[in-house]
Amino acid sequence: MTATESLPELETEYAISQEHIERFRTDGHVLLRGVASAAEIALYRGVILAARDEFGTERTPLAERDTYGKAFLKGMNLWEKHEGVRRFALAHRFGKIAADLLGVDGVRVYHDQALLKEPGGGLTPWHQDQHYWPLDTDNTITMWMPLVDVTPEMGSMHFASGSHRRGYLGDRPIGDESEKEFEAFIRSQKFRIAAGLAMQAGDATFHYGWTLHGAPGNSTDQVRAVMTVIWFEDGAKVTGPDNFNRKRDLERWLPGLKPGDLAASRLNPVVYSR
Repeated sequence: MTATESLPELETEYAISQEHIERFRTDGHVLLRGVASAAEIALYRGVILAARDEFGTERTPLAERDTYGKAFLKGMNLWEKHEGVRRFALAHRFGKIAADLLGVDGVRVYHDQALLKEPGGGLTPWHQDQHYWPLDTDNTITMWMPLVDVTPEMGSMHFASGSHRRGYLGDRPIGDESEKEFEAFIRSQKFRIAAGLAMQAGDATFHYGWTLHGAPGNSTDQVRAVMTVIWFEDGAKVTGPDNFNRKRDLERWLPGLKPGDLAASRLNPVVYSR
């Protein structure tokens, strides 16, 4: 048996309650405990981090990066490069949670992303994930799962509850300006901020693509290692890329497709269907 074959399948289902579903749809985010067990995450942690080290691209020293670059080291779409990460990112268990929370019949993967906030790493500015995605649906969702136990001081995520109901808030890519403008917007609209909580490895937050979120810097001496996966409703179509980042995403994550096409490239397999 190969090392990859010995990894857990992650096919067993995680039961979410109606309360979880209602909280997610009302607040735009929800925290689920124990989505992966301690034993499962212990086996996948080394696989994901090794793939990030091999395929991640950031080599610039922390002090020389911009605000976004200081937020974390990243490795994107590791599943297409590493069979072990593929087993994790395309797992039936995670895809079903995404579909259940969204209330849809099936979901496709958009991309995964390993995010390592280094000791001394900076804040993750307020932003909307779906700013980057040329998709015609509001049914998009991101899972944020720590690979290590995380404290608020390490930079666990905070959310502006209910902000997803405002939809697209304009061409504001993540950075200094998005932090400043969305901080003022959140204050003016009196959104409740759900502060970052302590999370064990294998816990996960799920949030809509429109939900405003961010994270503080890492003031500890430990790396905050997180794996994220994004899904969207099966049947969604590609929209015309109306900002620079959506144009780039169309080329990278929806290869060969054009506006009006079904969002179903070779990089967007169905990972769960009823």
